[in-house]
Amino acid sequence: MSPFPFRRRGAPGVTADSTDAELVAAVAARSTAALRLLHQRHAPWLRARLARRCADTDVVDDALQETFLAVWRSAGRFRGDNPAGWLWTIAIRRLISTLRGSGSRWIGSGIEPGDSSPVASAEDVVLLNVEHGDLGTALTRLSPELRAVIEATVLDGLTTKEAAGLLGIPEGTVKTRAMRARARLREELS
Repeated sequence: MSPFPFRRRGAPGVTADSTDAELVAAVAARSTAALRLLHQRHAPWLRARLARRCADTDVVDDALQETFLAVWRSAGRFRGDNPAGWLWTIAIRRLISTLRGSGSRWIGSGIEPGDSSPVASAEDVVLLNVEHGDLGTALTRLSPELRAVIEATVLDGLTTKEAAGLLGIPEGTVKTRAMRARARLREELS
C-alpha cells in the first residue's frame, strides 16, 4: 500500500529529467514520485547545509523530514522560479523551530543537551552579535536581494557559483550584489 493513499489521479508524469518547477507542480498534484525525485535531488545538499548549523544529526534529520512534509502540504502555494531557494527557506525555518523546541546544541556551542553551564564559543559570540548587534541591524536594512547574497556567501559560506545556483541568478550578479551589499554595510556601520 502506498504511504500516500490519497494520491490524485491525473498527476503529471515526472522523470529524472523533469525540472524542479515541474516536480513541485507534480507534488502539488499529489505525485509521490515527484516528491521522491525532489527529495533525492535536494536532500543531500539540504542535509549538508543544515549540518553546518547543528551538530545533532537527529535534529537535522527531523528538520529535513519536516521540510519535505511541508513541501507535500504546501507545494500548491509555491509561486516562484527558484524551488531550491524555496526548499532552503523551509528547511532552515524547520531547523530553527526544531532547535527552539529541544535541548539540541549548535556546532561549536559547547552546549550539550541538559548542560546547565554552557560555555559560548567565539563563533557563537560572533553569530549572536551578527543577529542582535549593529551588524544584524545593518543587515536587516539591506534590500532582500542584497541580504540573500550576503547570507549565502558570508554566513552560509557558499562559493559564488553555489550561491548563484541557490539563488537562481548569474555568478556575475552574485558578485555585483555582494560588492554593493558590503559597501552599504560599511556605510551603515561607520
